[in-house]
Amino acid sequence: MQIVTPGLVLREVKVGESDRIITLLTPKLGVITASAKGSLRLKSKLFSACGLFCYSEFTLFQGKTMYVVDDAQVKQVFFGVRESIEGTALAMYLAELTLTLSPTGTEAAALLRLLLNSLYLIGEGRKTPGQIKTVFELRALCEAGYMPALIGCGACGKYEGGPFYFNEAAGTLRCADCAAKEGKTPNLDGAALTALRHIALVEDKKIFSFSIPPESMEALGRAAEHYAAHHLDKPLKTLEFLKTVLL
Repeated sequence: MQIVTPGLVLREVKVGESDRIITLLTPKLGVITASAKGSLRLKSKLFSACGLFCYSEFTLFQGKTMYVVDDAQVKQVFFGVRESIEGTALAMYLAELTLTLSPTGTEAAALLRLLLNSLYLIGEGRKTPGQIKTVFELRALCEAGYMPALIGCGACGKYEGGPFYFNEAAGTLRCADCAAKEGKTPNLDGAALTALRHIALVEDKKIFSFSIPPESMEALGRAAEHYAAHHLDKPLKTLEFLKTVLL
């Protein structure tokens, strides 16, 4: 059976001299693996379309163990991602995070849009790597079903005013007073909390449309990273490398 679908290449593995096995994120099939025979030959029609971080229209056939790429047409290549080690490292981390979440159905479509937007911003340098990382971690987890409880303090219901404690394991909030009663120290100021709610709840096209002070962004970044780590099955190797290049 022939299947035509757009897909973003998240991983490529060389097989022999000219073949590749690629892992794609597609909007309906989710994460799939496909054999791209001959795609490493420079004259192959699949050479560019099956490259890492290339977004293409794929014509696939169902094989015995994986899909087989019959044809692929480039839709977008994020050339700017590879222009810096920071951009490349961040893209690799976002790809591994996506593969670990392994979204399906509507989750896959939402995560594909988020990842495409993130790669575009990395390549264009329109947002800092730290902000892109933070937004992606939080929104990806929300799309995958790990939406934190952000309406207000889980103990007294307070919505805003002063710093809050975000429980990264439970995904819950405590105002400063309630946090103190539980022996916790607030880790988000007002700006960081507002940004957290924005990232989790706003429509797709506005996810990155916010600006907060650097110290607030730093606090939110720590919370986002820890929140993601708590909900993943394993530590991500690309995160450790990313940290070394973002220092």
